Amino acid sequence: MSNDSIVITGAREHNLKNVSLTIPKNRIVVFTGVSGSGKSSIVFDTIAVESQRQLNETFPMFVRNRMPKHERPDADSIEHLSTAIVVDQRPVGGNSRSTVGTMTDVHPLLRVLFSRHGTPSAGPSNHYSFNDPHGMCPNCDGLGRTVRLDLAKLIDPTRSIQGGAIRHPSFAVGGWQWQLYSHHGLYPTDVPVGEFTAEQRHLFLHGTGAKVEIVNSNGRHHIDYEGFVDRFERLYLKRDTSALSERSRETIARYVTEGPCPRCEGARLNAAALASRIEGHSISDYAAMEIGDLVDVLTRIEDPATRRAARPAAVALERLVAIGLGYLNLDRPTSTVSGGEGQRLKMVRYLGSSLTGLTYVFDEPSVGLHPRDVVRLNDLLTRLRDKGNTVLVVEHDLDVIAVADHVVDVGPGAGIHGGTITFEGTFEDLRVADSPTGHALRRLTPLKPEFRTPTGALEIRGANAHNLRGVDVDIPTGVLSVVTGVAGSGKSTLITDVLVAAHPDAVVVDQSGVGKSSRSTPASYVGVLDLVRKLFAKAHGVDVGLFTFNSLGACPECAGRGVIHTDMAFMDPVTTRCEACRGRRFKDEVLAYKLRGKSIVDVLASTAEEAVDYFTEKALRTRVETLVAVGLGYLTLGQPLSSLSGGELQRLKLASELHKTGNVYILDEPTTGLHMSDVDTLVRLLDRLVDAGNTVVVVEHNLDVIKRADHVLDLGPGGGKHGGTVVFEGTPAELVKDEGSVTAQFLRAALEYAERARTS
Repeated sequence: MSNDSIVITGAREHNLKNVSLTIPKNRIVVFTGVSGSGKSSIVFDTIAVESQRQLNETFPMFVRNRMPKHERPDADSIEHLSTAIVVDQRPVGGNSRSTVGTMTDVHPLLRVLFSRHGTPSAGPSNHYSFNDPHGMCPNCDGLGRTVRLDLAKLIDPTRSIQGGAIRHPSFAVGGWQWQLYSHHGLYPTDVPVGEFTAEQRHLFLHGTGAKVEIVNSNGRHHIDYEGFVDRFERLYLKRDTSALSERSRETIARYVTEGPCPRCEGARLNAAALASRIEGHSISDYAAMEIGDLVDVLTRIEDPATRRAARPAAVALERLVAIGLGYLNLDRPTSTVSGGEGQRLKMVRYLGSSLTGLTYVFDEPSVGLHPRDVVRLNDLLTRLRDKGNTVLVVEHDLDVIAVADHVVDVGPGAGIHGGTITFEGTFEDLRVADSPTGHALRRLTPLKPEFRTPTGALEIRGANAHNLRGVDVDIPTGVLSVVTGVAGSGKSTLITDVLVAAHPDAVVVDQSGVGKSSRSTPASYVGVLDLVRKLFAKAHGVDVGLFTFNSLGACPECAGRGVIHTDMAFMDPVTTRCEACRGRRFKDEVLAYKLRGKSIVDVLASTAEEAVDYFTEKALRTRVETLVAVGLGYLTLGQPLSSLSGGELQRLKLASELHKTGNVYILDEPTTGLHMSDVDTLVRLLDRLVDAGNTVVVVEHNLDVIKRADHVLDLGPGGGKHGGTVVFEGTPAELVKDEGSVTAQFLRAALEYAERARTS
C-alpha cells in the first residue's frame, strides 16, 4: 500500500463507530461536523496520540519514563503516520514571568542584540533578562509590579495578639502561625498592638533571633521567630502568587496594595539594563511597542552591523504581524491573551521551521478571529502545506473549510448519534452533499427583517481601559446586541471589563476554562447530581454519601472511576474497564436502591432528553431542560467532562447559567466550537432569553449571529492603537450600507454569496 496517505482502520475512540479512513498526506484536510460528532476523536485522540506515542518509543527507556505517556488508541491499525505537532486551544497560561516575548523566543533575540550593540553595555545577554538575577529589577524581582502590605487593613491596632489583632485567617487565634507571635516573650501579647512602643513594634514586625515553641497535630516544635511583616511577605508576596489557590489570592488581595514597581516603573529590569540604548531605545522600549511598530523600528536601524543582528528579530516579528497579532506587545503577559491569540502565538513558532514531512494538527484555529483575520490564517495553513507538510484542521468556519484540499465530514449527529463518516471529498462536492455540513452550507441565512425596540440603555461614558479612547456608548436594553470588530479592536475590553464592572450582577459566560476531570459530569456541573442524591437518600432513609462514586457508594476496586489504570513503568499505560462494577463506578449494593424504577446508575446513564421525562421535581427538570435548550440533550448525565469537545463544554457553561435570574446576560464568543447548524440553536436560545425580558450582549465574529442581532456595535477600525473607537452603531440592515466598517465589508460579501447561491 502507498504511504502517501494516513490509513486508519477500525477506530473506536469515544463515540467513533469502527471508523476506517484514508487521509491524503501533504494536503490541507479539514474535519467538519456538529459539535461532539467525533472529529476530535479522530484527529487528536487517534492520529495525534498514536503519532506521539510511537515517536516516544524511539527514545531510550530512561528518557521515556520522564515524558508524557500516551495510551494506545482504540483502533485496529493506524498506518503511515508522520511526526505530529499539535496546536490546540488550551490556554497558553504561564506564570507572571511568561510574556509574548519569551513565549515566541523574540525576547532572547533582543537580549543578544543589546548585549552586542547596546550602549553602554550591561554585559552578556542574560544581563538583559528579567528572569535572571543579573538583569531583573531587585525591587520587584523582575515581575514589574510590587505588592505592598497594607498593615492598616491587616492589623487591628485596638486588639492584642491574644485578642486576634491579626486579621488574616492563616494567623487566626489558636492556629500554629498565631502561636509564633503569642508564645515568645519578646513583647506583650495581651496589650493592644496600637499601644506598642517603637521597639516592641519593630520586634513584632521585623524581629529575629528567638526560638518559639509551637504545638500542632504533629507534636511540639521549636522554630525560629520571624517578624510578622517579613514572614507574610515571604509566604505570600515575594513569590509567584499564580501558584496559590484562587481563594488564597482573593484573601491576600484584601490586605495588600498592588501597582507598578516604583523603581523600574514596570519595566522589570535593573538600572544597567534599562540604561543601555540602541539609537535612543532601550530593550524595555522595544518590549512596550506594538509589534507592528517594533518591526519598523528594527528595520530602520542605520548601523549596518546592528541592522544585521536585528534582522532575525524583525523576521520573527513579521510572522506575528502576518497572522494578525501586530497589535500585541512583547511584554504582554501570556496569562492575559485570549484563546485565539494564544493559538496563533503557538502557530508562529513553526513558521520559521525548515522541517518538512510533519503533520500539523490544529483545533479550530479560527476561534476569536474576525473574518478579515481568517484570510491571514488560511495563508498560514497554505504555507505550512506548501513546505511539504500534512495539515489536519478541526474547523467550523466556512472560509477555512473552503481552502481545504480534502474534507471529512463526521456525524451525522453528536454523541451516540455521531461517530461515522458522512462525507469525504472536495469542498465543492461538500456543498451539494447529503451530509449535515452540506445541508448547512446550502442554508442561506438572511438579514433579520424586523428588529426589537429597546426598552432603555446601559450607559458607558469615557471608557479608557487598555486601547479604548474615551468611548461613550449606549448598550440598548431589552434587545439582542452583538459587539464585533477585528482582533484587538477593544470589544472584549469594552464589554467584559468595562460593562461588567459597571453591572456586576450581570450573568457572564466567558472564555475561561471549564474545570473538568474524570469525576466531573454534566449532572454535577449544572447542579443536578446533589439534588438527585438527596432524593435517593430520603426515599430509602440512608446516608446520601451512598449515592456518590466519590464517597461511600464507590466501587472499592476502582475507587469509583469505573476503569483501572495500570502504570506499566517504562511501557505505555493500560486502561481497562473495572470488572468488579462493570464500569458502573458504584458498588453492587447501591443498585438495589431504586427511585421510580431506576437506580442511581440508571439515572446517570440517561440522556438529558430522557431525564426531562423522568424527573417530576421542578428544580431538577428546570436544570436538565437547560442542557436540552443548548443542544446537549444527547449527553448522558454521568458522562465525564473530560470526554466532551470544546463546543460541548462551551454550551455546558451556558446551560449552567440559564437557571439564574438576571436581566443582563453577557456572552463572550458563544459560537466557539459550534457547527453552523448549532449556531441556529444558540441564536434561538438567545432570542428566548430576550423575549423573556432580558438584555443579551454578545461579543462575536460569526456573521450568522450578526445578521440576526437587533443592534450591532462595531469597534475598530483596526487593532491595538489603531482601534479603540466605535465605528458603527445600528441595526444589521444599516451596517450593510456602512462604508467605514471592516465587518460591513464581509457581511456584504456573505449576503452576495447567498444571493448567488440562491439564483444559481
